[in-house]
Amino acid sequence: MNAKERYIVGVDLGGTNIVAGAMPVDGSREIAMSTTQTLAEGGAGAVVDRIAAMIDKVIAQTMAETGASRSAFLGVGIGSPGPLNRDKGIVIITPNLGWKNFPLRDEISSRVKLEATLDNDANCATLGEFWCGAAKGGRNVIGMTLGTGIGGGLILDGKLFHGASDVAGEIGHTTIDSTGRRCKCGNYGCLEAYASGPAIAERAREALRGDEGESILVGMVEGDARKITAATVYEAAKRGDITAREVVRETARFLGAGVANLLNIFNPDTVVLAGGVTQAGDALFQPLRAEVKRRAFKPAVQACRIVPGALPLSAGVVGAIAAFKQQKLGEL
Repeated sequence: MNAKERYIVGVDLGGTNIVAGAMPVDGSREIAMSTTQTLAEGGAGAVVDRIAAMIDKVIAQTMAETGASRSAFLGVGIGSPGPLNRDKGIVIITPNLGWKNFPLRDEISSRVKLEATLDNDANCATLGEFWCGAAKGGRNVIGMTLGTGIGGGLILDGKLFHGASDVAGEIGHTTIDSTGRRCKCGNYGCLEAYASGPAIAERAREALRGDEGESILVGMVEGDARKITAATVYEAAKRGDITAREVVRETARFLGAGVANLLNIFNPDTVVLAGGVTQAGDALFQPLRAEVKRRAFKPAVQACRIVPGALPLSAGVVGAIAAFKQQKLGEL
């Protein structure tokens, strides 16, 4: 090991899973990446216990692999669903975790005895793809994370944009149908209510009602339609299932409408879609790009590439590390 090498731990907190890992400050490699379930129903304190245990595990594994001492770890970057108050390290509200005004940064910092930073999980995923992934080399980048919810991040002129009160980039809660489906946030017609993982699964179940015998979806989940997930839908679509293919195409149209709006507002050079959506491949990306082309201004479409994330398992962790580096070291 380089005796001067220093490390930062990153944590990506999602509604379903927690991912943690470490990187050297230069971002040259990923170390000790691991995943566990969030189990949010146990309450915020139980989730903090799991995060702290994961951080300790990552530090121990990194020390074993590199020969580093614990003093080589500068701190922990945390990515969490928002909205957040970054300055105070508080999670204001998370519809998918059920938290309100929770001091996540300081709770983690006190448990693991390291300095910590907090940023929005989708901001982190976008920053990770910008630093080390599919958006590397871009200057104006929009990131979208599709999982339990839909998050977003904006990098404008090479810098992460947080807005006036840390709410910038909440792409999942932009309205695509003013009288549409009710979202967990309380609004109607949010993009998240149509194209998040749970929403995709629910639309598939709705499409099946009365036609269960015509699709392989129910058979893939042992006859229990409640077990259908977005991953089930993507896999069935790849196998040629007509119902699943239509759900994926419809998802692409919803996402395409949302992305087209963003192209016309921000004129990005790169849009990165990360999370479970990358499993759908061309079945989703081809109609999505076609929908964007149909809806957005031609110069905006010509200037922008729409790509899947290159860090499907670690973008949020890498970005949380990058956010710590920016906030505490003033560099990236």
